[in-house]
Amino acid sequence: MNSIIVLHDSDNVGICKVALPAGVLFVEKDVTLRSDIPAMHKVAIRAIAKGDAILKYGQTIGFANQDIAPGEHVHVHNCVMGDWEKDYGFGKEAKPTEFVPAEQRATFEGYKRINGKVGTRNYVGILTTVNCSATVAKAIAQHFTFSGELNNFPNIDGVVAMTHDSGCGMRSDGEGYETLRRTFNGYARHPNFGGVMMVGLGCETMQIQRVMEECGLADSKTFTAFTIQDVGGTRIAIEKGIETLRAMLPLVNACQRETVPASELVIGLQCGGSDALSGVTANPALGIAGDILVRHGGTVILSETPEIFGAEHLLTRRAQSPEIAQKLLDRIEWWKDYTARNDFELNNNPSPGNKAGGLTTIIEKSLGAQAKSGSTNLTDVFLYAEEITTKGFVFMDSPGYDPVSATGQVASGAQILCFTTGRGSAFGCKPAPSMKLATNSKIYEHMKEDMDLNCGKVVDGELTLEQSGQEIFEEILAVASGKKTKSELLGYGDNEFIPWKIGAVV
Repeated sequence: MNSIIVLHDSDNVGICKVALPAGVLFVEKDVTLRSDIPAMHKVAIRAIAKGDAILKYGQTIGFANQDIAPGEHVHVHNCVMGDWEKDYGFGKEAKPTEFVPAEQRATFEGYKRINGKVGTRNYVGILTTVNCSATVAKAIAQHFTFSGELNNFPNIDGVVAMTHDSGCGMRSDGEGYETLRRTFNGYARHPNFGGVMMVGLGCETMQIQRVMEECGLADSKTFTAFTIQDVGGTRIAIEKGIETLRAMLPLVNACQRETVPASELVIGLQCGGSDALSGVTANPALGIAGDILVRHGGTVILSETPEIFGAEHLLTRRAQSPEIAQKLLDRIEWWKDYTARNDFELNNNPSPGNKAGGLTTIIEKSLGAQAKSGSTNLTDVFLYAEEITTKGFVFMDSPGYDPVSATGQVASGAQILCFTTGRGSAFGCKPAPSMKLATNSKIYEHMKEDMDLNCGKVVDGELTLEQSGQEIFEEILAVASGKKTKSELLGYGDNEFIPWKIGAVV
């Protein structure tokens, strides 16, 4: 198999699968390398004049800031950002989805909840409305983690404290408040929680009673709330929390897995520590898995708005209606304004790790990232942590920072996360298990204890993209039915609840 990959007939660069020395002949294009090229970096396969577009995936990823000869290394020294006309073509590539007949649809073993949703895990959650209640919440959770009491409740996956660094010193209305409130609401109602307790301090901006009223939450046998100030201080609050959950545990433990259709699944799509193969192996394979789930009636959520910048036109073309396409572009415009207000550019370069992995511009990264979205219609666009109410492939607005984006997806209803990585991101999430999909075999073997599947088999010639996508889909069903992911086995998820903070902290 060739050591240089050309993804599209119109591309003027190829990807070096391995590090190649100067003098190597790329026979297919009759190009001799003019310098050493690091693994997964780009090489010009024909002459590119200064100012011309540099093409990968058949799409513009940047522009040459100097003449580039065939065989030259193409990276940050000679490929820069620029502007060009995009064909947004609202809905012109949308097509009817061929759904699998209901009686033939895949199933998994999940937890049916009284609100009609289905969980893939059965946790007890402690939500904190403010950072000031984090210590109390952690103390309550740690009691059950270390006391051994949970050994008597085998159907409970654990007691987890969802702590964060916000909840006060903020406006009591507006985008920041509403975003955090939606996050609390989504977690309080999440089907991967069999029971929830909300703990506040008492004097914070995010008042528990107000949040409950605005979210339509009320005390029940599996949901309760209190503040440290109301009950009389830290020690009493910890004791109250332990006793309250102790009474709740038998009810949560009584939940049993049942066979349910895969149409009940909502999957969050994530990528982090991306490399040049992310858009070649794991991301498109995950897109195929998502397509399969959509055909079975399920839902997939693409997010990380700054990381579709430059590739948004590929999504608007698949929008089910012009209104949905415009909703996506409206979020892009919001981000342009948001970054400008904060003296930042939306078209920032990839991270140092991304660059080391061969990615040069945010557009190149975005083109690879959007491959996770598959090929079905874009059926709706949602705000961060907004409840997903539409089936199929949807978009949820979020930052590109993985823990913040994943927190929003879980709040929106994702019961599982599928996380692709080429550099080796270390991430897990509670209450939603996170599957790690390696983009190349080297990182899979190097970090085998962290990686669930090796999508690098695609570029190694061991699997087709379709076979890799089917493998991911089958693993999703297994994880949904209780199979532990590598991040769960390693204990990730207690520190990754990071709601998006919008606005000034005062």
